[in-house]
Amino acid sequence: MNIPELLSPAGDMERLKFAFSYGADAVYLGAEDFGMRAAPKNFSLEQLKEAADYANSLGKKVYLTLNTVPTNADVKKMPEFIRKVAQTGVHAVIVADLGVLAMVKENAPGMEIHFSTQVGIMNYVTANAAYALGAKRIVLARETSLEDIIEIREKTPKDLDIEAFVHGAMCMSFSGRCLLSQYLNGRDANRGECSQPCRWQYQLVEKSRPDKYFDINETEEGTYIMNANDLCMAPYIDMLAKAGITSLKIEGRAKSFYYVASVTSAYRQALDAYAANPEDFLCPIPVLEELTKTSHRRYSTGFYFGRENATQTTDSSTYIREWDLLAVAEKWENGMLYCSQRGKFVAGDELEVLQPDGSVVKFAPEKIYDAEGSEIENTAHSMMPFSVPCNIEIAPMSILRKLAK
Repeated sequence: MNIPELLSPAGDMERLKFAFSYGADAVYLGAEDFGMRAAPKNFSLEQLKEAADYANSLGKKVYLTLNTVPTNADVKKMPEFIRKVAQTGVHAVIVADLGVLAMVKENAPGMEIHFSTQVGIMNYVTANAAYALGAKRIVLARETSLEDIIEIREKTPKDLDIEAFVHGAMCMSFSGRCLLSQYLNGRDANRGECSQPCRWQYQLVEKSRPDKYFDINETEEGTYIMNANDLCMAPYIDMLAKAGITSLKIEGRAKSFYYVASVTSAYRQALDAYAANPEDFLCPIPVLEELTKTSHRRYSTGFYFGRENATQTTDSSTYIREWDLLAVAEKWENGMLYCSQRGKFVAGDELEVLQPDGSVVKFAPEKIYDAEGSEIENTAHSMMPFSVPCNIEIAPMSILRKLAK
């Protein structure tokens, strides 16, 4: 039985640790150079080694993104960088450029190579060509249907891994290859600097009437014709596994540790439920509930069930946020829960705690104490240490939250 790997994003070491604690089998991350995300903190070479060592201690893996489109200036620096990456112990590199592929093979022989979704692989001929070039894994284009994935699996070598996105933001351009941001404001999406102009609200202006805006038809407020829904395939984990997908990828290297923990936890529960009952899988209700508790756009199944069934656009550039992050649990001891603050709450508020094993507990602490043990009314200060009475033992790295008002 195929139980796919659960692959989560890690924008920094904190998010990597939350991903692994909440059930990821592997993470993908970027270095300070040559990755597709410029905004996250990313990892220095020293931090890459720390990340790989930490993953190895847990029997898990780290994959490094080298999937930008490099310039001549970039490629002069890449061979030395690749040699240094090989020394960190990361388990694979993700590439999108044939020149980068050649440099990896020359400068890090034996390094596992994954072909990025940026390559745009949608058929078994291209998948086999990638394999012949040295790919151990292909990350399919997000436009690939489930029917096509089944055929790709049937007509490719069994030792070629197939990775597919299952959750998170979708790009309006094919496999994320977009020039819109570069054209509008000089920030190149293919070099990790996308300003997401596809999420903006547009109206039409005629040159000789600069003060008159015309609607482009979708709603009275304007149109979001390029603003894609988020992807969510948790209810269909069984179909993805049976199609032969090797790794289920969660989007979001630029997103918070809370997003990483919550979504990873949900998909871990879904995968475990499938493993326990593969022939009669039903996505657990707590999984579906958890996926509403971190910020998201309207969900859809993307292109998995064909273009005719793809709900591609959403009518808002803002996220749906129904829950507020409050704190991270540091330790529980003798009926007291010690935390670090991430948001304000007051004594008596009804709180919910997401634990690394996926369980959720609720309690309403009547008192809050500061680091010196003095009673306080609320957690008003950023990152402040505090404690609350709690008669339920809570695991470290648990996340406290409440319904937003």
